[in-house]
Amino acid sequence: MTMGSSSDRTQCTHDADRGFIDHLDPCIIRDSENHIVWDNESYKFLTETTIPETANTNLWRQAQLVAKQGLYKVVDGETGIIVIDCLTSTECSKAALDLYCKNRGNRNVVGVIFTHSHADHFGGVKGVISRAEPSRNGSTKIPIIAPKGFLEHAVSENIFTGNAMARRAGYMYGYHLAKCPHGQISCGLGSTLSSGTITIISPNLDITHTGQVEVVDGVEMIFQITPGTEAPAEMNIFFPQFRALCMAENATKCLHNIATLRGAAVRDALAWSSYLDESIVLFAEKTDTTFASHHWPTWGNDRISKYLAEQRDLYAYLHDQTVRMINQGLNGTEIAENFVLPTKLQPVWHLQGFYGTVVHNVKAIYQRYMTWFDGNPSHLWEHPPAASAERYVSCMGGVEEAIRKSESYIREGDLRFAATLLNHVVFADPENNRGKTLLASTYESLGYGSENGPWRNFFLSGASELRGRDTPKNLLSDQSEMLKALSLHQLLSSIAVRLNGPDAQAHNFTINLYLSDLDEGCRLILSNGALIHRSGLKQKELQDTVADYSCFMTHSNLLTFLTTGTLQEVEMEKGERSCLRILSSLIEDFDEDFNIVLP
Repeated sequence: MTMGSSSDRTQCTHDADRGFIDHLDPCIIRDSENHIVWDNESYKFLTETTIPETANTNLWRQAQLVAKQGLYKVVDGETGIIVIDCLTSTECSKAALDLYCKNRGNRNVVGVIFTHSHADHFGGVKGVISRAEPSRNGSTKIPIIAPKGFLEHAVSENIFTGNAMARRAGYMYGYHLAKCPHGQISCGLGSTLSSGTITIISPNLDITHTGQVEVVDGVEMIFQITPGTEAPAEMNIFFPQFRALCMAENATKCLHNIATLRGAAVRDALAWSSYLDESIVLFAEKTDTTFASHHWPTWGNDRISKYLAEQRDLYAYLHDQTVRMINQGLNGTEIAENFVLPTKLQPVWHLQGFYGTVVHNVKAIYQRYMTWFDGNPSHLWEHPPAASAERYVSCMGGVEEAIRKSESYIREGDLRFAATLLNHVVFADPENNRGKTLLASTYESLGYGSENGPWRNFFLSGASELRGRDTPKNLLSDQSEMLKALSLHQLLSSIAVRLNGPDAQAHNFTINLYLSDLDEGCRLILSNGALIHRSGLKQKELQDTVADYSCFMTHSNLLTFLTTGTLQEVEMEKGERSCLRILSSLIEDFDEDFNIVLP
């Protein structure tokens, strides 16, 4: 990890304050039941000028910048409101829009843009859409613009592995950590996520190609699609009238993630760099201001060109040099341990590892090309963690000897290996309080020294759980809005991954369902412990096939049945309804608080 230059940091501080108009005072946002969903006041401790020993100096200074909140002027605009990204929750997006209207007048929302398919950019949409003029049938008639594939990726990422991602996101963003100098101070990209109500609305205008031009309320927008970069569906936007460029989340004021620690598909660093270069070619000479969905803008044509070029070079260097060393026979861990960025890039503030790190990004690039396996046969069929831990601890002479050895590594300053040894102790003997306490202290020391916000939060969250502190309900566990947005194919796919396969092996049947309100049918086949589905079928296709059970129902009825097991009124019923009852009994609910630091 490197130190950002003081001049760079000073410029970022100036840019983060430029154009300030107003702020929420106090910045505490509540839901309809008066629960706090965002509390920016809890970060006031960051105003302390003396940086505590429990925080990395660079991360503390970045935390001070991202904790700034309020309304800022980037360029002049005189007409309606086009909302670019909608925050995570409806409560926060409504509060933000209310602040805007307080200072700029009570204007209508005339358009909504989702730059990409992550929930913190669309979850608050119903908090802003209420200010849009409704059509006669009550739905919105304004353009809701998103890159092609947005809805598919938005729901699939949050549904298929949503439970595991939400659990790990609690670690990554430090949900349950106290906001204080020895607790959660930042995520680097932002302070943390809000809780509250996450919503989604299907786009009605897809951006399908680079160069596509759309005009909303007299504002011309030229789009650049960038799939496979920070999100599978993402796009940048150029506003020629304002000489302003929105870079979505493709160019932020820190190194981003090639693989996010909460879990997601590995991103394409080569494509990311290539699209940044395309942005430079298409827009840089015409741009006086660039802004993104996180952090503060950059002003000035020369500064913008340099900023985008440095971001481009960062991802290109990470990709190319990792691949070069792969071909020299190094594995991901070996590459990450000795990877050094170019000298000119090392001090640049907007390239620091506040959110992504060189270490875990290099490993992600290795994984993308070479999978999890490094080619060493000894790693091909290893024991799982608890079984391995028992054997390692036994070889070290037992639990007490392993603890004694770990203490010697702590004294020598090798906290990394001490954590490895103590992790074996805890997994071999989870009731050993001395081992858990010592590992918690080791994690805390590693967290306090980390420049990376998510790393700090992971270390401190692990320490907290080892000390026996309760974890709250996952903030992203309510998937009701996401489920409503799923296509029939996606909905059935999401149920298939919840099927208890070993128990399902005892059953073999078919179910034909026709959803009258969608004019779409599906055929479910339970076979060899797998739930196979065929969606997009017409009524006659279903009627021409034999099934053990068939009926007509609505989409909402199907959703209720698949998520709760409750079957509402159906029509045209034939065959054995017991097939539905058996299917429901095989669909599992996931444990939202499964163990991470304990076996």
